[in-house]
Amino acid sequence: MELESYIRDRLQKKDILIMTHIVVGYPSYEECFELVEAMVDSGVDLMELQIPFSEPIADGPVILRANQKALENGVTVQGCLELAGEIAHTFEIPFLIMTYYNVIYKYGIKRFIETMKRKGLKGAIVADLPPEEGKDYFNLMRRNGLSPIILFSPTTTFDRMRYLSDFGEGFVYCVARKGVTGAKTDFSEELANYLTLCHRATNLPIALGFGIKEKKDIDFLRGKAEIAVIGTQSLRIFEEDGISGVKIFLRNLR
Repeated sequence: MELESYIRDRLQKKDILIMTHIVVGYPSYEECFELVEAMVDSGVDLMELQIPFSEPIADGPVILRANQKALENGVTVQGCLELAGEIAHTFEIPFLIMTYYNVIYKYGIKRFIETMKRKGLKGAIVADLPPEEGKDYFNLMRRNGLSPIILFSPTTTFDRMRYLSDFGEGFVYCVARKGVTGAKTDFSEELANYLTLCHRATNLPIALGFGIKEKKDIDFLRGKAEIAVIGTQSLRIFEEDGISGVKIFLRNLR
């Protein structure tokens, strides 16, 4: 797959990649585009663009609030896809959609996936869709050359990981702990052992998300994961210190 090839190639030059996360349309479409531009300028390697949803069950209070404010401001799925397409055609790194299955289902699975392909997006992270309930989605993603990103968590058994891996492409998103985004993650031997198990279960690159906040977290992950995912912390900094603060934060992570 194109996305996995990009990741493998990028890893020839860097020992760990950084993926950031934004909520499309928050605080506005225009500022959103400027934030993406700043993140790309700061050297991030790939990015997930979250389409806001009213019940984002995997997200903590910071991202939840951004979802709610974007919806209150009138952000639509169509508007998000339009902006995502503009972003994907402007910047050279890969962009993925992140959302929940209800958004895709209501838009129309085939229409949503064909729109993603046409807009130049590389794949999607759907946080609440197990393969057993998403056969049409997974088949259409593959048929359109897009990467369906599957998720592992610390409660996923090894056999379940192996099963899930057959449905995924691009990379595997490993959730660092139980719970929602933004809370504290313990970067410990237990986490290292979990990542070892994840690598045993799949041949795909591993991305670790939930709770990465500073350079020492990235340093811990070197050699244990291929991608570090920064979501809540960059959004917190954006709200406190603006785009210039995000640039400083991301550059200091290296």
